Amino acid sequence: MLRLGLEKNGRKPYRILCLGAHSDDIEIGCGGTILRLLAEYREVEVHWVVLSSTPERDREARKSAGLFLKGTPRKTVVVKHFRTSFFPYQGEKIKAYFETLKRASPDLIFTHYRHDLHQDHRVVCDLTWNTFRNHLILEYEIPKYDGDLGSPNCFMHLDEATSQMKVRNLLSIFGTQRDKHWFTEDTFLGLMRIRGVESAAPEKYAEAFYARKLVLS
Repeated sequence: MLRLGLEKNGRKPYRILCLGAHSDDIEIGCGGTILRLLAEYREVEVHWVVLSSTPERDREARKSAGLFLKGTPRKTVVVKHFRTSFFPYQGEKIKAYFETLKRASPDLIFTHYRHDLHQDHRVVCDLTWNTFRNHLILEYEIPKYDGDLGSPNCFMHLDEATSQMKVRNLLSIFGTQRDKHWFTEDTFLGLMRIRGVESAAPEKYAEAFYARKLVLS
């Protein structure tokens, strides 16, 4: 198994762009990875973008971003209000917004998985690749009814404390989602445990990503 580190190219801070269609997507898909990166890299700037929300979910999104990015002085949290479940029909407006994100000049981008069966998620992924052509992009996964989990090829190992913190934050903040049958502790820990098995994680857990293009140097 090949192990790779983050290349800073001598530039500080290391810039991370997190993209989520809905207010809990980033946290579910890469929340543990964000917690670990911020614990290990001191010079980090995070641009956190949620593209669809409601007034109630706005509060959850901002509170959650505050928890996951706690202690990080360089952060920008943006919550937009494109209509949920209608992203394919709002493509021009969302694309125009994506063009403004080029100013973030990210070193690393987290976005949705290309083959995610949720239409909003796919639009976000497509526009990520359409907008950023020379960047490290990692596509995260979201467990759901559609059964669209695949075979990821990139993993971030997580210790138990970080994994538990991720799940604790999700369950404590997103009250609007608690009535969903899949929004449970065992769903989130179970998926991370499976990805830990697949990547021989020494402390059991991992988050998984699809690294479509990597350049070795």
